[in-house]
Amino acid sequence: MTKNMGGTDRAIRLIVAAVLIGLYAKGMVAGTWGIVALVVAGVFILTSLVSFCPLYTLLGLKTCKTTK
Repeated sequence: MTKNMGGTDRAIRLIVAAVLIGLYAKGMVAGTWGIVALVVAGVFILTSLVSFCPLYTLLGLKTCKTTK
């Protein structure tokens, strides 16, 4: 699995995940939307930790610097 996410992209995903988790914890997002928010947050955290986004592969995107 080749990295395809840069540092800025990873940081933004972690911030968005924290906001989604915070909204759920405060009860501002509940029910089905709350579950969706937690799933999205989990995916963002996982992809940030491994620096790989499968959707980027399908779309041909790469936000990390290329090293030779």
